[in-house]
Amino acid sequence: MLQAASGSNLENLAKIRMKQKDWPYPQWIAHRGAGLHAPENTLAAFRYGYQAGYRMFECDAKLTADHQIILLHDATLDRTTNGTGLASEVSWDQAQRLDAGQWHSTLYAGEPVATLDRLNAFCQANDCMLNIEIKPVPGHELITGTLIAQAACAAWQECEIKPLLSSFSVDALRAAMEAAPELARAQLMHTLRPQWQSAVNELQCHALICNHEIVSADIVGSVHEMGMRCLSYTVNDELTARRLINLGIDGLITDEVERFDPRNGFKSI
Repeated sequence: MLQAASGSNLENLAKIRMKQKDWPYPQWIAHRGAGLHAPENTLAAFRYGYQAGYRMFECDAKLTADHQIILLHDATLDRTTNGTGLASEVSWDQAQRLDAGQWHSTLYAGEPVATLDRLNAFCQANDCMLNIEIKPVPGHELITGTLIAQAACAAWQECEIKPLLSSFSVDALRAAMEAAPELARAQLMHTLRPQWQSAVNELQCHALICNHEIVSADIVGSVHEMGMRCLSYTVNDELTARRLINLGIDGLITDEVERFDPRNGFKSI
């Protein structure tokens, strides 16, 4: 159960957040690599996003039956591979034989399921940053949060800017905090939960990542008063992006890597 922090503790936590180095992450983040233009969460998608100018990527990570970390959004393999069933019930040996590209287009037929290790290597070789969404198969929240946080911490220990860990799962994010407290954390929320401030404070989050439809001036202001950053997903049209930027949003996660220019603002469309 989340414990409500005292007023003095909340004030101290906000001060600690504000004393941290300036938020190191860019405003524009490519969702699942470039999941509209290439098969999501595959290295092909991250390469596509990189060539479109993006230098930070969001990915979804979960565990196989033998606790290898793969990139996959759904609990099941069915939508984005030629496999079936729960990802947590296949071994890495079985997962690496799957085709994770054919569903998107024949151009990507044979694209393998990606691992977090390989994405870490790609990002570090190309000076890119990473938002790892911990996406546990239901019932595997604690072990997933723990192992992903430990893996991220080990892989990025020599890097100045380490990954941002995020999750909808409070249990997974708490496990990540306990396993690697030095990594920045963000709570994902599709709808604003009651007492959300207590939740993000208990997890010592550095950011709140919201569905763009619920973001308001009050939410952005409250997040900033807490010493945190406010990010939004999944922002795919210019009108929404401009509204959020005018509200002071700190980060926008988008599928539309061809529509938005992460270096120079909006493209002429």
